[in-house]
Amino acid sequence: MFETSISWNDVHFLLQGAATTLTITFVAVLGGTILGMLFGLARATARWWLNALIGFVLDILRSVPLLIQFVLANSFKSILKLNVTGFTVGCVVLALYTAAYCAEIVRSGILAVPPTTRRASRSLGMTYTQDLTNIVFPIALRVALPSWIGLTLGVMKDTALVLWIGIIELLRASQIIVTRIQEPLFVLSIAGMIYFLMSFPIARLGAWLEKRWHEND
Repeated sequence: MFETSISWNDVHFLLQGAATTLTITFVAVLGGTILGMLFGLARATARWWLNALIGFVLDILRSVPLLIQFVLANSFKSILKLNVTGFTVGCVVLALYTAAYCAEIVRSGILAVPPTTRRASRSLGMTYTQDLTNIVFPIALRVALPSWIGLTLGVMKDTALVLWIGIIELLRASQIIVTRIQEPLFVLSIAGMIYFLMSFPIARLGAWLEKRWHEND
């Protein structure tokens, strides 16, 4: 008969870690999406030198492993004696990392709009801003949504790396429990199920939006 030493207090501890994971994910995706939209729009429409400059910075964020970024940012926080928490450091680093990928998603979505469509809108008397808001952004959103959903799910899993800067999220909480009761398979199975329950609604929401848009075409 199956027996386990895990208690309801341990489950509550895991749920607290899951809440931290969700909070970091929400802040990082929100901040990263806003920055990514600005950077992506700039890369798609700005002059070549600004495009190259933004692209260089984003390439650095995409190229350096996220774990190294967490460790470096946390170290510089101590060196510069900045009065910020590890939670803040984790959110900022992950938001910038998200923005680096989101910018390319936005840029590709904007560039996917046919130039003839944009010329037609301008010939109808639309201003540049009206062209972007009424023509480009709605089309780009449909193109970019699947990639953005995938990025969001990836960010949720990447939050596990914040354990290296002392934040107790879902994975770190499960490690603490495993160390105490020595039941890694069962505890990690519970943690994996919680990750699934957090990720599944996001994936289904993306699929539902895509289906609704196709029905309205």
